[in-house]
Amino acid sequence: MNRRIELKVSLEVIQKKDWSEEESILISRATEILELAHAPYSGFLVGAALLLEDGSIFVANNQENVSFPVGVCAERAVLSYAMGNHPNLRPLKLAIVAKRKDEKKMATVTPCGLCRQTINEYEVKFGQPIDLLMLNPEGEILKASGIEQLLPFRFNDLNS
Repeated sequence: MNRRIELKVSLEVIQKKDWSEEESILISRATEILELAHAPYSGFLVGAALLLEDGSIFVANNQENVSFPVGVCAERAVLSYAMGNHPNLRPLKLAIVAKRKDEKKMATVTPCGLCRQTINEYEVKFGQPIDLLMLNPEGEILKASGIEQLLPFRFNDLNS
């Protein structure tokens, strides 16, 4: 007899008036760096801000390349920099914002598959989930408490 596996995904929706100071700072920093993205081909700008356990915040944006798919997503750029320079500091929160070039309204964006797997790598390394804060066009934060909410069937190691 066949079995069925069902998973429940849960995102918290946080109204702007209910953002914590930390969430406000991360969204603000991600929005500022978004404008500096190198996205001449897609015109889709993405910014990311990462909070580490010592309180430091790192930011990055997407970097496209005419030789697709050589570009780098904002999420992987900020995680690579932070973990390359501070490999023992646990990432706590990752804010992600996006919009089309020359538009004021933000777009809802979630990490792509490569970024989701990269986030998973650091959750496995530190044994703790990373809160993902994704801004939507209504000015709300969609909060995922760990990548499991976006990537339920993760690739965790080569032995399982």
